[in-house]
Formats: sequence, structure tokens, C-alpha cells
Amino acid sequence: MKVLHIITSLNDGGAEALLYRMCKYDKSNNHIVISLKGKQKYGLMLDKIGVDVYSLNFLNSKASIVGFYKLYQLIKQIKPDVIQTWLDHADLIGGIVGRLAGVKNIVWGVHHVELIKGESKLLTILVIKINSFLSYFIPHKVIYCAEESRKAQEKIGYKKSKGVVVLNGYDTEGFTQNNLLERKLRNELSISEDTFLIGHVGRYDPLKDLSNLIEALALLHNRQFKFSAAIIGTDLDTNNLDLVSMVNKNGLNEFVHLLGRRNDINDVMNGIDLFVLSSLSEAFPNVLNEAMLCGTPCVTTDVGDAAFIVSDTGWVVPSRDPKLLANAISQASKEKHLNNTCWLDKKDACRQRVINNFSLEKMVKNYNKVWAGGKK
Repeated sequence: MKVLHIITSLNDGGAEALLYRMCKYDKSNNHIVISLKGKQKYGLMLDKIGVDVYSLNFLNSKASIVGFYKLYQLIKQIKPDVIQTWLDHADLIGGIVGRLAGVKNIVWGVHHVELIKGESKLLTILVIKINSFLSYFIPHKVIYCAEESRKAQEKIGYKKSKGVVVLNGYDTEGFTQNNLLERKLRNELSISEDTFLIGHVGRYDPLKDLSNLIEALALLHNRQFKFSAAIIGTDLDTNNLDLVSMVNKNGLNEFVHLLGRRNDINDVMNGIDLFVLSSLSEAFPNVLNEAMLCGTPCVTTDVGDAAFIVSDTGWVVPSRDPKLLANAISQASKEKHLNNTCWLDKKDACRQRVINNFSLEKMVKNYNKVWAGGKK
């Protein structure tokens, strides 16, 4: 089957990483990718594994008009058996242009949960509302990466009979539990063995709610709790003056390390004691699974399917509550230091939880089932 993927961009992000894993793992189909923007990080990675990647220039109104025409021409040229779109803008643009190009087997991909007033972009809110109407006419099916995502979109107005939940899948060999890597990050940051090392990987986005995490760390600092924190991801570095100001204002400049974007996330996840997700909104947060595959327990806010992912291997707290977030981090630290054997068992349980429930093989099989259904 010839599968054409249309995605908003190929920069850092959960959906982008998922698309890459899909193309790399699924050898039964011919995968072709169109990015509405540039090739960016994952476009270059897709090039290396032999996937054809086309990038369009949807950056301004003039370029977008040309981009629409290029997209139409590419779809006519490729003649795909199915178009799989990823993220809201690509669902809208790829869905409409795909239909105009004569493709009926179009599957949308939704990778978020709820819209938060004052946090979500107005354009994104508008696109999602338009998509809810078009869901009755454009896609054959809508794939949601989380049950909570499906519930939220169908409440907005997406057609219920078209919704299918396919949980994200992970390459269990790409993220591994390796005790030999535990010292690497500590040595880099000059952190002692007895200091509890907290980690966060993400990007600078209001929905990631970094202020929740920083405030929780400030509460821990005021309690004389001994810790260091490594914050990693796009725009999470010392060039981000707002983030630096937030850290300094809370007196955390000696304890919080803003490391920016890195390519050694497997090493990082093995090096930290605890991963913390402080988000306001998520669907099926990939980063929790990546941490757990490295045997790293997680504290997460109760967003999307996060509680389902960590289950009894971690701690779940309400969003926007730094006090409860701090309490959960403190509880994790106590567990680690009070009973190392139980902590090691918890680390093993984290990895096993992902292997047993969120395999890449299962995800690919379910996507193929949806794609094949649209060919009838």
C-alpha cells in the first residue's frame, strides 16, 4: 500500500517522532511524507532511512497559495492508496486538497486533548472548530492517540462514528535501561551521587506549564530538600530570558540546569532519578513512555492519558497545583532513599509497563487496519 503522510512540520514534537517511528518500522507499506513547512529535524532523519520527503513553504499567504498548488500536484503525481494527515492544520489542508485531488481514503490524526482558553492559539482553535464540521465529509476515519483526546474532540463536534483510538507505540530498543549511563549526566553537571536529580524534557509552550514545575521546585528548595533539576528541550536554555527570569526569581539558579535541545535523550533519561511532566494539557505524552522505557519513574499531572500510561509505576497529581506536584516529587525521593530494592523494582516495572502495553508493533498493526478499511 502506498501511504502518503501529510504533516504540519517535521520539527521536534511527539507526533513528528511518531511519524518517524511509523515509517522506520513499517516495512509492509511504501511511505511518502509531505511537510507543509520545512524538512527540519525529522525530515533529515527520514531522508537517512530512505523515505521520500517533500517540504512546502506554508509560511505566508503568498507562499501558501503556491503551496496549495504544489500539494495538489504532488498528490496527483503520487496517487496514494491512503492519505494519513498529522495534526490539526494538516488535517484541514491535507484533507481538503486530498479530496480535491480525488483521494477518498483520507485518515486524520488528532494528537491533542482539550483547548484551553488563553493558552491555545486562536488560529488553532478556529482550525479545530472547522475540522469538527468537516469531519462529517472529509475523512474516512479519525485516529486519536488517546481515549481522552477522542472524548474531547467528539464533545466539540467531531463525528463519533469515525473516531478510532490507536495508542502510540514505542521502539523498545531505541530507549533502553542502562545502569552504565547513570553517572554520565551527573558528571557533566557536577552533581553528587546523593543529590536527587529531577528531569524534564519538552519545549517552551504555555501548555507545558513550566511555571508549575518551577514553583514546585521552589517549594522543595524552601523545605531544604536537596535536589538538582535538568530541564531539556527546544527553547529551554539560557537564551530564553523569560525562563531564566522565572528560575532566578525563585532562587533556583544554582539548582536548575537549562540544557536546551539535546540528541542524547536516552542517556538523559537514564541519568535522572525522576521524570516530571507538569503540563496543562496533553493527549498521550510520548515523553513519559520514553522515560519509563529507560527505567525512570515519573510524576505527572493528570492530563490526557498520562495516568493510564504510568498506572501504579508513578505518581499522578492535578494540573496547576505546584504544592501537590512538590509533594509527589518529595514522596518519590523518600521511596528511593528508604528502600533501594523497592525502587529498583519500580524502575523495572516502568519499562515493562510500556513493553506490555504500548508496543510499536501493535500501533503499526492498528494503523494498517484503519488504512485497509478505507480501501473497500
